[in-house]
Amino acid sequence: MFSVGLTGGIASGKTTISNLFAKLGVPVIDTDVISRKLLQPGELAYRQVRAHFGDAILDTNGEIDRRKLREIVFSNGVEKAWIEKMLHPLIYQRSHDAIIANSRADYVLVVIPLLFETNFQSLVDRILVVDCPAEQQIERLIKRDRIDEKLARKMLAQQLDNSARIARAHDIIENRSETADLESQVAVLHQRYQQLASA
Repeated sequence: MFSVGLTGGIASGKTTISNLFAKLGVPVIDTDVISRKLLQPGELAYRQVRAHFGDAILDTNGEIDRRKLREIVFSNGVEKAWIEKMLHPLIYQRSHDAIIANSRADYVLVVIPLLFETNFQSLVDRILVVDCPAEQQIERLIKRDRIDEKLARKMLAQQLDNSARIARAHDIIENRSETADLESQVAVLHQRYQQLASA
């Protein structure tokens, strides 16, 4: 089963790009979506997070307050390490199972924001990186998540530098300006991946 890993910095445009691949009929597996599901009531990760942080981590509906959790994780290295050690093996397994479940497709796109940081490279055959300038990411992040600039910069600082991602990429999508033609770039890559998958 041929799989392509889509990665890039936070708020770099991964969702927009994965939606364009999905429009072309490509199954998309998003590790952020998997992570959110794992933190829902009834899941093992939910129980572990609740046991670790206590009920103060829950919102009024009894669900994990993701904003509160994010603030803890990005301001406390020990807690960040704990949650990653608990969550990452579960995310990896669910992603692997989802790839297998889509074995009839030409190829699958696996969106893995922390592909290199989590060492998830073994899940995919090819790596596609979104190239987006840091200042643009910060601007989008503040607007998207309604957070202040300080937290946005802290979140960005804890990720791999984009040039380090690009150095390890097989393919790059340029999203450095508002006029970047993402649709055309995706169409070209889609053809390439179909050829590689059938080779």
